[in-house]
Amino acid sequence: MKVLKKIIKAIKNFFRFVASFVDKYIVTPITKFALFLSERTDKQAGKFERWLNKRNTLVFISLLMSLLIFFYVDSHAGTVIDSAAEVLRNQKVEARYNAEAYVIEGLPETADVTLIGRTVDLYLAKQLSTGKVTVDLSNLKEGTHKVDLNYESQINSVNYKLDPSSITVIIYPKVSATKTITVDVINRDKLDSKLSIQSVSIDKEEVIIKGAEHTLEKVATVKALVDIENIVDPKAGVTTLEDVKLVAYDSSGNVVDVEMVPDRVTATLNIESYSATAKIKIIPTGDVAFGKAISSITTSVDSINIYGDEAVVSNYAQSYIPVEVDVTGLSENKTYTVVVPKPDGIREVSEKTISVSISLGEEETMEIEDIRIDAINLGPNLKAGAIGENSSKTTVIVKGTKEVLDTIEAANIKATVDLSGLGEGEHTVKVNVVGDEVKATYSPKTTTIKVRISRE
Repeated sequence: MKVLKKIIKAIKNFFRFVASFVDKYIVTPITKFALFLSERTDKQAGKFERWLNKRNTLVFISLLMSLLIFFYVDSHAGTVIDSAAEVLRNQKVEARYNAEAYVIEGLPETADVTLIGRTVDLYLAKQLSTGKVTVDLSNLKEGTHKVDLNYESQINSVNYKLDPSSITVIIYPKVSATKTITVDVINRDKLDSKLSIQSVSIDKEEVIIKGAEHTLEKVATVKALVDIENIVDPKAGVTTLEDVKLVAYDSSGNVVDVEMVPDRVTATLNIESYSATAKIKIIPTGDVAFGKAISSITTSVDSINIYGDEAVVSNYAQSYIPVEVDVTGLSENKTYTVVVPKPDGIREVSEKTISVSISLGEEETMEIEDIRIDAINLGPNLKAGAIGENSSKTTVIVKGTKEVLDTIEAANIKATVDLSGLGEGEHTVKVNVVGDEVKATYSPKTTTIKVRISRE
């Protein structure tokens, strides 16, 4: 009820305002003007005054003036209300120039267009999408130029503003060069781990690159990007990929924007699935509890299937896959679950994890004498010799259970000194000892020796 009363009161106040406005600015001025005329009119003064003093006459005159004022204000208010603006963002800029002869720098890819006009015209302009941003460079020669952008539209009743409205461009003569295409396979990790790419060939060896001379000088290489993700159903055999994109790079690996003919090539991939069976070899690391030694090592599987590059697969098939087990502080029999590693070049293994059971026994010690010390990793054109008596051989201390020690032979033990990075002169180097039996531990009695390195 309170709201209704407020509305009624507002309506009454509005009509009072209109009545007061008409009386003050329409009726009163007209009356004064009429009286003015009547005073200056002699013959018709009486008739005109009587006609003017009629109540209906003043009402009709006021109504006529009100209608005139209403239509005038309404026509102008409609114009104001209908005026609006609309922003069209990221409109593609089309440049007109001789693309075969010139290269343009400084040309924006897009511009923003602000349309100004009546709402209905703006709606049509957006729906029809007939407008486009253009810049005419057809009459310009080499050099730097400042030019205006234009917006072309079939709706003439709409005005526009462009951002940017003008640009500065540099026009260069277009030159060309020939580059050899190299192949780069990307997204290799998306290929089935059991598959490997044996070879990739493309139907074009060279490409013509075009652009400004200073831009072509930046191009170090052109690569055909063979994307594994574009292969619908990768499998062993020959696969063809069409429309392989060519990309130009500088010496730092950054993309260089140049025109290329052709800009795409066709690639042929030879996909293979190399596999073999490789043995598992457990390598204990760390030291078991004092007085204990490893008596036996058993695994849930003795060998696994491996997949990867042909050369790597063949190499491990002839040797073994090493699997390390940390036995530091081990004092009783234990079964481990360990992850099978994938060495470089091996992409898939048939067993991800295996069980390793390690049994312990009482530790015993034995010594094996006269193990020759060999030098490894000696630089080219150098020779090395041990300094001092008995420096070329050492005694090796071997620890393990009695059953393990009984199987160890001197021929299966190697002692070495690593001379990598050492030059001419005398050097003190560490003696390292390894043996084929992983259940035993090996240590040299002679821990270091002196060697003399000289030129051959």
